[in-house]
Amino acid sequence: MAAVLERWRPDPQQGVFETMLAVEGRAVELEAHLTRLDASLAELFPGHAAPDLGPIDAPAQSGVVRIDVVPGRDSLEARISFREPGDRFGSVALRSLPIAGGLGAHKWADRSLLDEAQAGLPADSLPLIVDTDGAVLEASRANLFAVRDGSLFTPSLDGRILPGITRMRVLELAGEMEIEAHEAELSRDGLLTADEVFLTGSVRGIERIRYVDGVALSGGDDVTDLLATELWQAWAGTKTALR
Repeated sequence: MAAVLERWRPDPQQGVFETMLAVEGRAVELEAHLTRLDASLAELFPGHAAPDLGPIDAPAQSGVVRIDVVPGRDSLEARISFREPGDRFGSVALRSLPIAGGLGAHKWADRSLLDEAQAGLPADSLPLIVDTDGAVLEASRANLFAVRDGSLFTPSLDGRILPGITRMRVLELAGEMEIEAHEAELSRDGLLTADEVFLTGSVRGIERIRYVDGVALSGGDDVTDLLATELWQAWAGTKTALR
């Protein structure tokens, strides 16, 4: 494992951001993303006037909506942009990146540390953030779940990870589907022996994990596939109520 990086200190002047999927002219989970953004701005930039976001009109075609907010002297400036969804992979590999205290609970625009780590990895691989106590926390752009005996396990919102919007939605869906879910500490060894491991993010939804630090995972996809189907139906507005 690489040397542990002491607590990461992003550049606050680069601000924070949100990204979400756009489906047929609708920004998915927009209200939840704005709520999280407001909470970060209130904590990180107290005394600054709130930014004027104006109407957020997603493109008619599928894509990604990004909201950047940067601090000025007394106020906050918002910029809204759109881009193509980017590449999707059938599965993703993870490579451990030890960071004391994790990335924290805010979506910082300063991604220099993660960009540097990503530059040394293949396109279908992501850094896996690991704390000094051995706890695996999240991937560089997604929250982490493991499945064991049909139940979900995901790290708790203890300030070391981003409170993911899709993480929240997957936990809600699991409750509707009567899938037991637990917020609990995960370890690298726990991932290697799990029945299934997947990531959740607001652009790609649910992504399967096939390798952790070069070790192939032998688990299946049963729970992952069920949740992925329900999530995409919810995002597309075609989901029916579960009984």
